Amino acid sequence: MNALLRKLPLMRHCKEVTALVIAREDRDLPVLERAALRVHMAMCKACPNFERQVLTMRNAMRQWRHYSEEDAPSS
Repeated sequence: MNALLRKLPLMRHCKEVTALVIAREDRDLPVLERAALRVHMAMCKACPNFERQVLTMRNAMRQWRHYSEEDAPSS
């Protein structure tokens, strides 16, 4: 990303965006951070993949927390 674009308030590097995606799991993001996340996701190919992976892990953990022995297949 060139230096001029980097100075714009909504421009973020992938490393910053992945931190925001993870932070979003624990807290609500302020409006500026949410907007920066959307702008970056629209321009980047890798970060939306990372976001999908985080969502997949969140859903898997939710299912695991609600798993019980009654749900287990019988042998």
